[in-house]
Amino acid sequence: SQRRLLTMLSRTFARLALRSFEGHVPHIASTAFVADSADVIGKVDIGEHSSIWYGCVLRGDVERISIGKRSNIQDGTIIHVRSDSLGGGKPQPTTIGDDVTVGHQALLHACTLEDKSFVGMQACVMDFATVESGAMVAAGAMVLSKTVVKSGELWGGRPAKKMRDLTEKEVVFLSVSAEKYAEFAQRHKNGTKEVE
Repeated sequence: SQRRLLTMLSRTFARLALRSFEGHVPHIASTAFVADSADVIGKVDIGEHSSIWYGCVLRGDVERISIGKRSNIQDGTIIHVRSDSLGGGKPQPTTIGDDVTVGHQALLHACTLEDKSFVGMQACVMDFATVESGAMVAAGAMVLSKTVVKSGELWGGRPAKKMRDLTEKEVVFLSVSAEKYAEFAQRHKNGTKEVE
């Protein structure tokens, strides 16, 4: 019935938290997937075929969060920025390039992830750090402020240090992961429904 449809729609859109902050509105490409339990706030740009999965928080309140094309931000990840208004000193956005994979429950703060980089589950990448194109951060790693994770390298540990060079198979996986997640996100975008 029409009433049931309206009730279902209101529940769905009530949970999806796309919020403006002081007049700044998130910009999300029409082909992107944003899970209904994600919070996307303020100065956030999400590119074509990218995905923001369940339980993520992207808080672009005092600086910008930019996510390129075909990147995936997996469940429970938190992304924030740095601002002098919060006592952090020099402002810094968080910039995520194209074809980037960010594993479940990662924490990204005022950092840069270049194209085709990878951040593993529960890893933390801090202010002014850069993960270069073709670099990989291991699950659980802590990448300290101002660190540069070089292209072709795997970094892990707390604090993160170079563990070794990536294998050819791992280099290929960087592109495959982003491609497969972009496809899988469309299945979620079109195939998930709330159960009453």
